[in-house]
Amino acid sequence: MAEEVIMPKLGASMEKGTILSWFKNEGDQVEKGEPLLEIMTDKINMEVEATSSGILLKRCYGADTEVDVLKPIAYIGEAGARIPEAANEGPKNESAAEITANSMDEAQGKAGETAVRLTEPLQSRPRRTPAARKLAAVNGIDLREVKGTGPNQRIQLRDIELILKNRKKATPLAKEIAKQQEKDLTTIPGSGHKGKIQKQDVLVLEQSQEKQYMNYDGLRKIIGDRMTHSAQNVPQVTLHCDIDMTEAVALRKDLLPKIEKRTRLRISYTDIFVKFAAHTLKKHPILNSSFRGDKIELHSAVNIGVAVDVPNGLVVPVVKDADKKTLSELTTETKRLVRAAQANKLSFEQISGGTFSISNLGMFAVDSFNPIINEPESAILGIGRIRDQLVQKEGSIQTVSQVTFNLTFDHRVIDGAAAARYLTDLKNALENPYELFI
Repeated sequence: MAEEVIMPKLGASMEKGTILSWFKNEGDQVEKGEPLLEIMTDKINMEVEATSSGILLKRCYGADTEVDVLKPIAYIGEAGARIPEAANEGPKNESAAEITANSMDEAQGKAGETAVRLTEPLQSRPRRTPAARKLAAVNGIDLREVKGTGPNQRIQLRDIELILKNRKKATPLAKEIAKQQEKDLTTIPGSGHKGKIQKQDVLVLEQSQEKQYMNYDGLRKIIGDRMTHSAQNVPQVTLHCDIDMTEAVALRKDLLPKIEKRTRLRISYTDIFVKFAAHTLKKHPILNSSFRGDKIELHSAVNIGVAVDVPNGLVVPVVKDADKKTLSELTTETKRLVRAAQANKLSFEQISGGTFSISNLGMFAVDSFNPIINEPESAILGIGRIRDQLVQKEGSIQTVSQVTFNLTFDHRVIDGAAAARYLTDLKNALENPYELFI
C-alpha cells in the first residue's frame, strides 16, 4: 500500500495550505527528507519533505490549489503499489483536460493509454500517440493547441518534446494568466523551483483606461483576512504616549562601538525597544497574555514579535525569551530574523509562539498610528519616528528627541488603567535607561 503525504498542520490556527509548486513529477524517484513541494500557510512559505523513499505515484492536487490540513496531497510507494480510489476523485494536476491517470502505469513508465475523461466530445479530441498524450498530460500541455507532424497531423512524442524544450516551466494558473494577458512566457523570469514561472511572476497591473487593478490574493489576502478578523472580533483601544528619547539616544551612541566590536552588527533602536518592552512586561504580566474564550492565558515566556516589511507583505518573526537576552544577543537575533524574513526563509518555529508584538515605523515619516493586534496576543506596541521637539523642561524651552508610543490592547483582557501603567513604566524606563543595568 502506498504511503500518503498530507498537508501539514503548522499551528492551531492553520486550517488550509496552498500548494505553490511541485518539485517532483508523478513517476519520479524520491528520497525520504527530499523537498517534494512548496506550500504557503497563513504565515509563511515552506517546503514539505518526502516522508518516505519510493516512487511519487500520485499528486492529488496541482499548483495554486488550496487544501485542507491533514488531507492527503500525494502518495509515495513502490512501483505498482495500490493507492486509494478516492485519490483519483480530487482536483487533478496540470492538464487542460480533466485527467484521471493510472498511477501504477505512471510509476512503471508504461507508454500505454491511461484512463482519460475529457469534457469535450470524442470527435473533437486531437489525434495523438499514447506516449504523446501521456507526456502532454504530465506537463500540462493542451493537445488541442499542438500541431502534429505525424500522418494525418497525428501528434507524435517528438512534437511534445520539442514544445518542452522551447518553453519555460510554469504553473497552470500562470499559463492561463499569461494567455489572457497575451504575454510570452519565454520572456518572463520564474521565481519558483528551478526557475518555474508562478502566477505572481505573470501578474502585472491591468490598466483599463483610467483605472488600475492588482490581484488581491496570496500573502496580501492572508494579511487582510487576519487583520479584518482582529479588527471585527477584538475590542481594541489604543493609548498614545510621547517619550523623551534623549538618554536612550545617548545610550545607543555609547553602545554602538562596543556591540559592533562583539557582534559585528550595529545596534538599532528596534533592538533597544524590544529590550525595554520585554523588561517592562515582566512587571505587567496581563499585557503578556492571550484570550482563550473562557480563559486568559498568562504567558511565562516573553516572546516579542517584530513586524518586518517584505516585498509581498508583512511577516512577524518572534524573538524568544527577549527579557532574558542582552542587547548584544538581541541585536544578533533580530538581524538574523530580519534577514531570514527578507529572504523568505523563516521557519515555522521562528514565526510562532509570540506573546506581544512591536511594529516600528520609525524609518518613515510617521509620528503616530493605531496598530492592530496580532491575535491571539492581547497587545501590540506601535512606534513612530524619533523627532526633534520643543518642550518645556526644567523651567525653559528645550529641544529634545521625542518618539510617540502607541499601545493597542484587547479590552476583554486588559483594562485601560493596566495598559496605562505599563506604558508609564515603559516611558520611565526609556527616559532613564541606565537604571536597567543597575
